[in-house]
Amino acid sequence: TPYTTVPLGIIHKRDVTITVCFYESNMMIDFLSFQQKRNVGFTDHVDLIFRLFLSSAVWYLKRLKQINSLIDKAKRNLDREVNNESLIGLSRLQDSLTYFLTSIRGNENLLAKLKFKLQIDELDADLIEDVNIEMSQAREMTNIYSNILESTMDTYSSIINNNMNTVMRTLTSVSIILMFPTLIASLFGMNLINGMESNRFGFIIAMVVSVFISGLSWWIFRHKRLI
Repeated sequence: TPYTTVPLGIIHKRDVTITVCFYESNMMIDFLSFQQKRNVGFTDHVDLIFRLFLSSAVWYLKRLKQINSLIDKAKRNLDREVNNESLIGLSRLQDSLTYFLTSIRGNENLLAKLKFKLQIDELDADLIEDVNIEMSQAREMTNIYSNILESTMDTYSSIINNNMNTVMRTLTSVSIILMFPTLIASLFGMNLINGMESNRFGFIIAMVVSVFISGLSWWIFRHKRLI
């Protein structure tokens, strides 16, 4: 899966706040780097928590843009040739979008609960509003890309099925056309008196009849657009 999500725990006790994550996250590295460049620090633990929410929402939007680029690239490859590699890539991107949507909804629910449990001042309220906007935008973009990807997968699935039906129809038509020469050769080759066993042109007649019937069958199938 190109992109996935990991849980981040925040533990606060008095004047100490600890973040815990099992994996090294690019979001946290970027978050620390950005805060060091700001050289402002945090007013309190509430400010830290909601800035983490804001940073995660921004990173969701950043990864969603990258996913959109990967979708466009896979679609261009599929326009040239429908191959398993591109289809599997689209399926992996669908998994990433599912993880994103689940995590964003979880963050929104947690954010709604924290607004009533934490002591929020005017600055925190403005920050929460920014977080809500970014989270809503990330959720909407995830839904849009997920719908686009699902529609794309359905479209290419229909194309594959249509191509398969065309191939099977062509093979069936060719099998029917080849059946007539086999039938004629079988009838003339039986150990029965049919007037052809002593005819010096019997083989040529059988061949001409076979070619004529095969050609007529091919024309009929071609006229019916079965080939």
